[in-house]
Amino acid sequence: MTFSGPFQIGDRVQLTGPKSRLNTITLAAGKEFHTHKGVLRHDDLIGLPDGSVVANSVGIRYLALRPLLSDFVMSMPRGAAIVYPKDAAQIIGKADIFPGARVVEAGVGSGALSLWLLRTIGPTGSLTSFERRAEFADVARGNVVGFLGEEPENWDVVVGDLVESLPSAVEPGSVDRIVLDMLAPWECIDVAADALTPGGVVLCYVATVTQLSRVAEAIRDSERFTDPESTETLVRGWHVEGLAVRPDHRMVGHTGFLITARRLAPDAVLPQPPRRLSKTDYDDSDVEIWTPGAVGERTTSAKNLRRRVREARAGAAASLARGGDAADEGIDDDIDPADGPQDGTGDDAPSRTAGEDDDQ
Repeated sequence: MTFSGPFQIGDRVQLTGPKSRLNTITLAAGKEFHTHKGVLRHDDLIGLPDGSVVANSVGIRYLALRPLLSDFVMSMPRGAAIVYPKDAAQIIGKADIFPGARVVEAGVGSGALSLWLLRTIGPTGSLTSFERRAEFADVARGNVVGFLGEEPENWDVVVGDLVESLPSAVEPGSVDRIVLDMLAPWECIDVAADALTPGGVVLCYVATVTQLSRVAEAIRDSERFTDPESTETLVRGWHVEGLAVRPDHRMVGHTGFLITARRLAPDAVLPQPPRRLSKTDYDDSDVEIWTPGAVGERTTSAKNLRRRVREARAGAAASLARGGDAADEGIDDDIDPADGPQDGTGDDAPSRTAGEDDDQ
């Protein structure tokens, strides 16, 4: 995918139609975008500058723009729930991800956060992503290649458990930042501490208050980190039209909590006295009752997941079509880029607000 200049074959294009409805297509010669209100030929878009307005066969006008990264992650095929742009921005800031950083990510999911991290660390940094499920890793690879047009040389995807795989994947004390987006991050605190350099940051992204409490206590109990800091980000849009200035009726509310801490030097002890707990009569069994593992975690069906893998690979193949043989990047040669979401029926996620998402 190109990020500027005229539209080319293989580019993703976001079409904004009547009532601000969004659809994303991948340009291919001779293909068409169909709705119940007419047909828009891909050839009419190829060669036009970004930001053009085109009309379909019945005169309905569409604004054509390359999707921003924030647009792409909201409409790409999903194997697992994504990290929303508002949280990704906070993760970049709270974890202080910088160009050239050595970053470890656990829970690659659909690759949304991986894209933000890769963009931030630049070509001089490195990202190692761990994922337990091979199907999710395939979706993530397809989405990353689909957006970037290639599989980054500084990105390594490891299929396996972080606790078991991290010690063999990185040298002790060599990692600058670790981001944990998983069901039970408290199980990974010790191995994360071993991998982090002194002063490095561990950040956990969790969905529920009970997860937040448990991971905070695990960080404190390890005595290898600073006292953790917890935040939640809420984003509210505003309607601004003349003198009609008011908050939007809908907002991007709760999606998750961020909790961060920094690695202490070996044998270092925090200067403040031990903290008094407000409640002392609880144990792990009390907390476990309300964790997602006990309440029940929503899973993606095998059939749905296979479809998401096909869509992600199709997007990657289309993006690679202009730059070289898809086989060189591990993309199946028999996948037709046109098999991706071309008819507007499966790629309308940007028209919804994040608060309406069904993956959280």
